[in-house]
Amino acid sequence: MTTKAQVAKSKRTPKFSTRTVRRCELTGRARGVYRKFRISRIMLRKLALEGKIPGMRKASW
Repeated sequence: MTTKAQVAKSKRTPKFSTRTVRRCELTGRARGVYRKFRISRIMLRKLALEGKIPGMRKASW
């Protein structure tokens, strides 16, 4: 789990742009974060299944 200090540190503007840490806005997870939605893959799937992300639905073919 992410600490408050890690979230606060990731929100600061880094000295160099390559040091930017993208974290999930909901959980603070650092890995598997979609840039477009700024949330982690786990939360993206959960919200999509609940129908809270417009235009996104489960694929079936």
